[in-house]
Amino acid sequence: MIDQLLSVSTRNALSKLTETVNQGPAAGAATAAAAGQPSFDNVLSQLASSMSGKLQNAEAVSMKSMTGDVPTRDVVNAVMDAEQSLQTAIAIRDKIVQAYLEISRMPI
Repeated sequence: MIDQLLSVSTRNALSKLTETVNQGPAAGAATAAAAGQPSFDNVLSQLASSMSGKLQNAEAVSMKSMTGDVPTRDVVNAVMDAEQSLQTAIAIRDKIVQAYLEISRMPI
């Protein structure tokens, strides 16, 4: 069900994130740089900036709707898109925290 809610840009960013993670720690930065692919931190920053842009867009559309310049349907679409991006960002954050906690529990 979550795949139906994700926007195309979020799906693309998540696929890049998955590709970067699947390359492994040894090959990660060198292979990504050689192939021209974004690194893990670049993908995460792109996701964050995309989510931030969608939230700002939803806020701007909401403000314009108060003056009557934007129809209600556009406001609802912008707010729903921002909400989906925020839910995706929260899910990714939770997975990163979960992975960190799992690594911290490993014996040395």
